[in-house]
Amino acid sequence: MAHIIVVGNEKGGAGKSTVSMHVATALSRLGKTVAVLDLDLRQRSLLRYMENRQDFIKRSGIELPTPTYHELPEIDPSTLAEGENVFDKRLTAAVEGVAPDCDFILIDCPGSHTRLSQMAHSLADTLITPLNDSFVDFDLLARIDPKAEKILGPSVYSEMVWNARQWRAQAGLQAIDWIVARNRVGSQRMLNKDKMAKAVSMLAKRIGFRVAPGFSERVIFRELFPRGLTLLDLKDIGIKQLNISNIAARQEMRDLMKALNLPNVMIDF
Repeated sequence: MAHIIVVGNEKGGAGKSTVSMHVATALSRLGKTVAVLDLDLRQRSLLRYMENRQDFIKRSGIELPTPTYHELPEIDPSTLAEGENVFDKRLTAAVEGVAPDCDFILIDCPGSHTRLSQMAHSLADTLITPLNDSFVDFDLLARIDPKAEKILGPSVYSEMVWNARQWRAQAGLQAIDWIVARNRVGSQRMLNKDKMAKAVSMLAKRIGFRVAPGFSERVIFRELFPRGLTLLDLKDIGIKQLNISNIAARQEMRDLMKALNLPNVMIDF
């Protein structure tokens, strides 16, 4: 069966689609067969990223390793069993349809709580939660005291992950490998940055996730999206001399992929 990677966070603007596209494309570049699903049925940022990539490939004639995008199938409500949810059925059908032919399925969740997102988390073998370097975003994971020194308790998103873990345990499935990636981190050293690092480390021990490096806040990510490109594509499109920021961003990509520790994946880029 395909290994399912879910990228989730109920807060918008954390960089979920950027992380999703880079992880999925990196796996494709490593020779893996990757299917991607976008569960944000309104904004569909990952779908637009994929469409931009296909447009670039068509216009440039440059072949780039690319995951395969799949839509959720439509389900006739009359075919549902009593008590069965149409969104559960759509997601299950999509995953079952591609799983036999894929090494990995990557699911990008919306920045809000939806039934689809809740269902996706219960399917996750690996869960990646990009987290902005802000206590506003941290509050989605846990409540913290005013001095940012003591965890008061888990918050809504952590509780949803806990419920997904419980469901998987009852179903006899392997535990979710939950990774929180500090994302869009500023380059300057600030007190808030240090407090965030300590708070995330404390919470990791308390509720059971691993901490991984994410991406720093860089202009390059905003420039790549309209062309559907990722950091690993730059040399393929003729950019031979990368600037210092781009080299550092590529290293962040390597560090993230290594930290994920995905099965049968050797990082060689």
